[in-house]
Amino acid sequence: MASGKLVNMNAGNGECSYASNSTLQRKVIQEAKPVLEDAINNMFNNNIGDFPKSSCFNMADLGCSSGPNTLFIVSNIIKIVQVLCDEKSCKMPEFQAYLNDLPDNDFNAIFKSIPSFYRDLKDEANCFISGVPGSFYERLFPSKSLHLVHSSYSIHWLSQAPEKIENNNNIYIARTSPPHVIEAYMKQFDKDFSRFLQLRSDEIVSGGRMVLTFMGRSIPDPYGSHCAFLELLSKSLVDLIHEGLIEQAKLDSFNFPLYAPYKDEVEKIVQMEGSFDVDTIKFLKVNWDERDNDDDDICFDAYSSGKHIARTVRAAFEQMLVSHFELGDCVVDYLFERYAYHVACHLLIQKDKFFNIVLSLRNK
Repeated sequence: MASGKLVNMNAGNGECSYASNSTLQRKVIQEAKPVLEDAINNMFNNNIGDFPKSSCFNMADLGCSSGPNTLFIVSNIIKIVQVLCDEKSCKMPEFQAYLNDLPDNDFNAIFKSIPSFYRDLKDEANCFISGVPGSFYERLFPSKSLHLVHSSYSIHWLSQAPEKIENNNNIYIARTSPPHVIEAYMKQFDKDFSRFLQLRSDEIVSGGRMVLTFMGRSIPDPYGSHCAFLELLSKSLVDLIHEGLIEQAKLDSFNFPLYAPYKDEVEKIVQMEGSFDVDTIKFLKVNWDERDNDDDDICFDAYSSGKHIARTVRAAFEQMLVSHFELGDCVVDYLFERYAYHVACHLLIQKDKFFNIVLSLRNK
């Protein structure tokens, strides 16, 4: 299962599009902003890559997807630099922003929104935006050309699903998964993340920063509740099997190309690969329904939250599921109706959270 073929968010601006269902991701971006500010501040104070003296600040957003979050990140970075320049009475650099995602990403939607983004900047900064289609598990940029690399909610996607997984009876790590399933996922993430670090080290200037936010685990136990939302999706697919809408063999051959690591795993890989030093590593917790800010253990309106969470998951996972299970429009609609129901039932018992790792790295 190659990510380059299947891990694509729903395009456009429709009801099920990623653009219309990515407020969870936006909340995570906002919560992680202090780490991004610290990284840029450290670069500024240490004159990394001649920044801020250089005339152009080169940055890349990897796994940018489409929709309002894409240019929101670029805007955040420009505003952070602007504050620093005002404080130090420095001239604002120009900005080159590279937006990267897989070739089937909805770049057209991004490009159509760029003119209004430029107008909103007015005379505050000169920014030049380019799209860079391709997998971030391959080289994307010239050597030592970037000051800053940012990525939010992308690094947990693997280059492919782990191979030779048998007898899992689930689409990801579940409480019933045998140990070899966990080992296969850990091994694939180790391989992919190590390669990612190596490639980015070649592209980032010495002392440049990389700020990554991705799904993770709050505890070492890989059987923890972090994967409950995927267990519920697997349960929904089983419902379709029982109704004769999909085949059991299709489910048996499907494994999500996603892995949520524990922070110790991440730090060990960074240390072993050797190209970066860890500046900061933090946890962020966000409710499955990011609109619900209450600390109560039980969701107030589980039915509404179930539907909202199902739309969020559908926007990210639909293309992959449709491709593998060969789902028609009516069947995929029914799948996520079942998923919304199972999520609502789960929330009536316990309100779960996504655990996210925010990692700031300095290129040696």
